[in-house]
Amino acid sequence: MAESAERLHDKIAEHYPQFDGKSQLTGIDFSRPTVARVYDYLLGGHDNFAADRSAADALNAKYNGGATEVCVSNRRALQRAVRYLATEAGIRQFIDIGSGLPTQENVHEIAHQVDPTARVVYVDKDPIVLAHGRALLADNQTTSVAQADAADPDSILDAPETRQLIDFDKPWAVLMASVLHHLADHEDPVGVTRRLIARMPSGSYLFTVNLLREDHPQADARLEADVVSRVGSGFIRTWDQIRRYYEGLEMVEPGLVYANDWRPADPDKSEGPWSTVLVAGLGKTP
Repeated sequence: MAESAERLHDKIAEHYPQFDGKSQLTGIDFSRPTVARVYDYLLGGHDNFAADRSAADALNAKYNGGATEVCVSNRRALQRAVRYLATEAGIRQFIDIGSGLPTQENVHEIAHQVDPTARVVYVDKDPIVLAHGRALLADNQTTSVAQADAADPDSILDAPETRQLIDFDKPWAVLMASVLHHLADHEDPVGVTRRLIARMPSGSYLFTVNLLREDHPQADARLEADVVSRVGSGFIRTWDQIRRYYEGLEMVEPGLVYANDWRPADPDKSEGPWSTVLVAGLGKTP
């Protein structure tokens, strides 16, 4: 069956009967993969299309399942970060930039296990993410979704959905799990984090997960070219480049480390072959 906005609407409505958003699904090019839908497929989701599955399968075939391993590691690191922020750091406000499609143990679900009044704003530029998010959260008073670009942090913070839920005078956390490596150099990912940090009150946090160039033998220009050609972006950077995202912040232990080593639930679990290609860190505003 050909992919279409009509079919997508029906697909979303199967899960969320209250959904009525055909207008926001028009103009979508189903022949080209998107980062959100590729991630959804790699995480075992069902809100993806042939182009997304083809891109993901090609990367997994060439790199022996590396795309799935990296995607799962990213998701688990994000979940651990939210648990830490909610339980140990006392954070009750979260902005999840590049949130992607809903999956198991979303940010608001984890935060609400600690405090049902915790507020979460999901941000993504993919209109399908917006459609799913608005349908899923239609009756949720503490969680919302905004359509904005990670390259423009002011548009995120000034979005009506963000301003409605986030009290900018109290500490809040920005989550950017596998987001900054989808910004090209000309989009200035360091500048993006600096603009976010500049607006954070004391006691706020920035969490990021990023592709690392230096420590895996295949994490080189050829891998980067493959990822970019398949999904449109995915720029692999060095330790020094990634550390710059946290300038002016106090790093939370264990600092900037491989994602699987960031407060692992099971420190004795064996690492996969791609564990050195993804790094994570959490910084706090002084």
